[in-house]
Amino acid sequence: MAVTGHFKLFTSIFFIIFIHEMGHLFMALLLKWKIDKVIILPFGAVTIFNEDINKPIKEEFLIAFFGPLFQIIYTFLNPNILEYSLFLLIFNLLPIFPLDGSKFLNLFLNLFISFKKSHLLSLIISFICIFVILSFFRFNIFCVFVMLFIFLKTLDEYLNHRCLFNKFLYERLNNNYGFKKTKIIKGKNVFLMRRDYKHIFYDKIYKTEREILKERFDFNRKLW
Repeated sequence: MAVTGHFKLFTSIFFIIFIHEMGHLFMALLLKWKIDKVIILPFGAVTIFNEDINKPIKEEFLIAFFGPLFQIIYTFLNPNILEYSLFLLIFNLLPIFPLDGSKFLNLFLNLFISFKKSHLLSLIISFICIFVILSFFRFNIFCVFVMLFIFLKTLDEYLNHRCLFNKFLYERLNNNYGFKKTKIIKGKNVFLMRRDYKHIFYDKIYKTEREILKERFDFNRKLW
């Protein structure tokens, strides 16, 4: 955009994205999350954290929320960018991975269903939204490019779902998170495990989630 003469547009969008990402980073630093790197994408930026999946939902929500919040404050102080900022804000809040809207959706789903189901459902919704947008804007080259890029990111996340779920379980095996809420699961179905909950499994006798997970991972090691 800057090369083709749209320098003002380029700088406006760059600073909107910069301020937005500073919101995420500000809250992450406040909560003492470990920041791995910030990746610049064709439509924005993504901050990669080096943290457990099992961090509290409310902390992840606050980090996700402060990006749009900083952007809204910045737009209020600089109303000349309202049109650009509003477009980016609406786009970013779509339930499409890896946008903030998908994070909000996934966190909301985690309040009611298992980690595994919420992750898969949020990705399915992401795929649906991508195809809907492509069907409406298939003749817009920039839109097609962005959505195809997002599709590949979503597909990669879907293909890594099993590894992500195993990481979620492995963290539970090796760490004591001290969750206050407890959920009882009948049988040994670890697919029903949820974030922000500790679990007790009942299969003729009661077992802790650590006992069940130790059995699961020991069994997998024997298979290897």
